[in-house]
Amino acid sequence: MKVKIFQSLACLLGIMLVTQSLQAQYARFVESGVVTFEKRVNMYAKIKSRIGRSSFMEQAFEQYQRNNPQFKTFQYNLAFDGSRTRFWPLGDQTPSRSFFGDDPSIDMGNTIVTDLLAGQSVGQKSIYEQTYLITDSTRRIQWRFTNETREIAGFECRRANALVLDSIYVVAFYTDQIPVSGGPESFTGLPGMILGVALPYENMTYFATKVDDRPVTAKELEAPKKGKAVNYQELRAELEASLKDWGDYAKPIFKAMLL
Repeated sequence: MKVKIFQSLACLLGIMLVTQSLQAQYARFVESGVVTFEKRVNMYAKIKSRIGRSSFMEQAFEQYQRNNPQFKTFQYNLAFDGSRTRFWPLGDQTPSRSFFGDDPSIDMGNTIVTDLLAGQSVGQKSIYEQTYLITDSTRRIQWRFTNETREIAGFECRRANALVLDSIYVVAFYTDQIPVSGGPESFTGLPGMILGVALPYENMTYFATKVDDRPVTAKELEAPKKGKAVNYQELRAELEASLKDWGDYAKPIFKAMLL
């Protein structure tokens, strides 16, 4: 009787090992394609953190709540191959006509091309009437890995946390089934594609809604060319000079431009 039990257990174990081997053999690995991201901004929370105690601003905020949903969404694509990514906005990113619609800390419609092998990026960012073309090395992020996982756009992703620009807390979810160390905006440096980013204290998230597994064209990876040429150090200096009289109102704009 014991022999039969051991034989059954051995048979079951063998089946499990074969199944795991087949799953590993046919796991989905994507080396080039396009990821579609949805960016969501909690407008109520973001505006509330900006208005202070001004009664006029409180009234404007109440008016905004009556006429606008809590979350504002934006669509972006991220094209990638083995060594290069390009992140760009989809559709018309024109600010709304609401009182808070033109705040650049909400969305600037950034286009960012990253050369992962060279460790360099070219980003096109606009603040009000000025467009900048920022060429610099990629940001080095000290990621801390966790055991938390979640599924995003059909891929199992693992969580990692980081602090960027000394004060911005970042939660990222990446998948090693896409062996490209890229992600939305300027977030890179994980052992796989970042499919989800949450900035809890900035009240915004980026999460992939689909991954199109296909070859990408040279145009989809083309770097932007228009804008005032600067690096991040020069951009910081220019922003500090131009926003110095704006007080606390300038801080979210300053962070958004450097992020």
